[in-house]
Amino acid sequence: MTSFTTRPEILGTFGVVTSTHWIASSVGMAMLERGGNAFDAAVAAGLVLQVVEPHLNGPAGDLPAILWSAQAQRADVICAQGPAPAGATIAHYRAQGLRHVPGDGLMATVIPGAWDGWMLMLRDYGRLPLRDVLEPAIHYCSAGHPCLPRVADTLAGLADFFRDNWPSSYDAWLPGGKAPVAGQLLRNPALARTYTRILSEAESFKSRDAQIEAARDALYRGFVAEEMDTWLARQELPDSEGNMQRSVLNAADMAGYRAQIEAPVWGSHRDWDIAKCGPWTQGPVLLQSLALLRGMDLHALDPHGAEFIHLVTEAMKLAYTDREVYLADPNFTDVPLQDLLSEEYNTARRALIGTQASLDLNPGTVSGFEGQRSAMLAALERLSSTDGAVYEPTMAHLARKRGDTVHLDVIDAEGNMVAATPSGGWLQSAPTIPSLGFCLNSRAQMFWLEEGLPGSLAPGKRPRTTLSPSFAMQNGQPRMVFGTPGGDQQDQWQLIFFLYHAEFGMGVQKALDAPLFHSTHFPASFYPRSRSPGQIMVEDTFGPQVIADLRARDHDVQTAPPMSIGRLTAAAKDADGLLRAGASPRLMQAYAVGR
Repeated sequence: MTSFTTRPEILGTFGVVTSTHWIASSVGMAMLERGGNAFDAAVAAGLVLQVVEPHLNGPAGDLPAILWSAQAQRADVICAQGPAPAGATIAHYRAQGLRHVPGDGLMATVIPGAWDGWMLMLRDYGRLPLRDVLEPAIHYCSAGHPCLPRVADTLAGLADFFRDNWPSSYDAWLPGGKAPVAGQLLRNPALARTYTRILSEAESFKSRDAQIEAARDALYRGFVAEEMDTWLARQELPDSEGNMQRSVLNAADMAGYRAQIEAPVWGSHRDWDIAKCGPWTQGPVLLQSLALLRGMDLHALDPHGAEFIHLVTEAMKLAYTDREVYLADPNFTDVPLQDLLSEEYNTARRALIGTQASLDLNPGTVSGFEGQRSAMLAALERLSSTDGAVYEPTMAHLARKRGDTVHLDVIDAEGNMVAATPSGGWLQSAPTIPSLGFCLNSRAQMFWLEEGLPGSLAPGKRPRTTLSPSFAMQNGQPRMVFGTPGGDQQDQWQLIFFLYHAEFGMGVQKALDAPLFHSTHFPASFYPRSRSPGQIMVEDTFGPQVIADLRARDHDVQTAPPMSIGRLTAAAKDADGLLRAGASPRLMQAYAVGR
């Protein structure tokens, strides 16, 4: 296979920023130029991503982030994944005639987390004032930004639904009844007014910390929460399945929310240590996949050959199947992480990987969790299989009108690092609140409306999210931050990228350009949680011989065009301090900058 890169790897010593949109990357770099650190840059870029990729994230969405503080010499996780509101009970949803939490609409929401997470990052880790990091988002809301082709296509496809069902979204996103044209300036004046008022109220306080706290309060305990509560109380609107919904979220839920700082979960590969968010995300599956692969000589394989694809796919299938049984909010469910990542457990699981693709759904058995395993398998068997699994909607070969995710990575000259994967609150998820310029998230769809399962809906519980940023150390030194949009594929694509880089020595950009694959063998995280036994999707860049070899191993191979899977970005720091950054060329939108 011919080796190439689509663009130069960004090199420098001052700082690097990479994200899924070139404008956000440039805004992040501007914060570094202004004297801010990586955390200031991440906040500013993250707020701009809500504006320029409104079909993939928004202010009322979710935010997991992994940070490396050069001063503290510590990795932290910011959990800004909001929990279920107090009124979100299984009994209430069942009383509405629902068998599953809808994928969109007013009952699909959990408490918004993203805004509080960004403000927490800014207060505790950054140093720039609130105005500096918020003004770029206000500018692009007011002056406009070039509408992405995917945004234009999404809005055109939703025009009739918005007009007939969510009139506030129709007025906000299709003013005058016309969808925006790709490349045309797209504005969000209502969100500009919301942010401007938040900033104005915050600046009535003198100190930086007091201003940031006031900005948090404005959204969760101030005018934003009040307006949200008033508007939602008057609404009864359908979701895309035709179910009439009234929101379970109210001002009291908002007032009680605070994002949290947590310790990451760690795994290893050779001389690398990798940090992921906790089991309220799917992040531990990447660590378990590495543990399963630990007994294999991957380095002797062709990284673009069938044997490598087969072994990595079979390991991911085992880890993701365990995800379904064991990973959930540890505040509500015992999660046997130590067992799932142990050498003993994964040695036994590794023995299941043979020369042919497995077609079985076979989660491992952890002592003391036998009943939970049986209950989850029974629940999965009851699911409908009438719909396909949910993939990343931004991929060119897929035609879903679902929202997805964005990602950013930052490293500054001091060695601070950030990987963040914001999502939710996208324009497709719920009706736009007209006076605020944004809508609620739909993360509650991850819950089950069955009692007794790890992911059963309960007030105050975090849904197990697919959002999953990564941080890696080599020989005890901080080296790399990376991540991608893509739902269930996030930790699959990240695992492949990491192995390309750490096992085969590919540079950051070369590893991002290399062909990707993923499995849809295990149940999807999104309703109807369907699975396609033995199926993998591969970019046909791998070539006909590799694809034929995979099919001979019983893999159900689906092919995708070259450069059409994944939107990875990554930033790295060499031992001598040289900084590197890259971005996937897929969709021609992600970009890395630095100097």
